[in-house]
Amino acid sequence: MSSAPEWGRTLSPDISHRHATEEARRGTSWVLFAGIMLATVAILNVIWGLAAIAKSSFFVSDASYILLTDLRAWGWIALGIAALEFLAAFSIWRGGAFGRWFGIAVAVLGIVGALMSMPASPLWSLVVVALGILVIYGLAVYGGRPELMG
Repeated sequence: MSSAPEWGRTLSPDISHRHATEEARRGTSWVLFAGIMLATVAILNVIWGLAAIAKSSFFVSDASYILLTDLRAWGWIALGIAALEFLAAFSIWRGGAFGRWFGIAVAVLGIVGALMSMPASPLWSLVVVALGILVIYGLAVYGGRPELMG
């Protein structure tokens, strides 16, 4: 018998276990990261919402919006989205499929809200969109693999 590996053979248990352990560590890290970023975006939305309700000078003057022309209305919407983002972050940390899908849905809602309110503060909105995309990536790729959370 030859000591060279045969084509089509599976990896040794030691190598496949090491790969699974590394994959589990990466998956756990991405799901934790997604929850932390969702909580961070929620804090940003609370700050943005309160500033909008107070009509702070932080915002671009004479901004025109596609929907809802009142900045205070966007502030209340941002506070509502922030509450959902906090709930989603805690749901992600608890684990399970519901947390994953709820987190993805809330991240999408946050991205849409940031894009709709972009005329008021463009850079802030782009940061929120970028963080939302990272949350969706982390949950979509690793959030549905319970064997990695273990």
